[in-house]
Amino acid sequence: MDEPSKQPYSREETEAQRLDRNYAELLQELRVAQTGVQILFAFLLTIAFQQRFASIDAFQRGVYVTTLIAAAIAAALLIGPVAAHRLLFGLRLKDELVVFTGRLAAGGLIFLVIAMLGAVLLIVDVVLNAVAAGIATAVIAALVVWLWYLVPARSRALRTDDPDQLPR
Repeated sequence: MDEPSKQPYSREETEAQRLDRNYAELLQELRVAQTGVQILFAFLLTIAFQQRFASIDAFQRGVYVTTLIAAAIAAALLIGPVAAHRLLFGLRLKDELVVFTGRLAAGGLIFLVIAMLGAVLLIVDVVLNAVAAGIATAVIAALVVWLWYLVPARSRALRTDDPDQLPR
């Protein structure tokens, strides 16, 4: 018995409607990422003022500074679309805005994962030991690569047989 053919999802919309939808979806995604990076960044800012911070070793201090800088860059990149929108609003540059903010979001997510992994590495190293920290960080890194890249890339690859079905 033949399987029924699966009809691809399609949407009838103008180019302007597509850009508006893509931008609205991007802003929704950024809201989640912005909140996470802001909480992580605030947490990292407070660590340096704790009494126990003075007793961390050089490796832990290096991980802390790298993590703090990655979180600051992630925050800048994930909040950047707000400034871009304000500067480009009303200039009929929605296509450029969608492309630019998409790139900011992608860069922000890269620095967010670096900051997340750095925070895990630092805290598990301080609380347990370097081996446990390395294992925990590697497991979380693998999970992030799988969920954030491999699963979506596989779904996207399944659509490459029909270029008209790639997201626009």
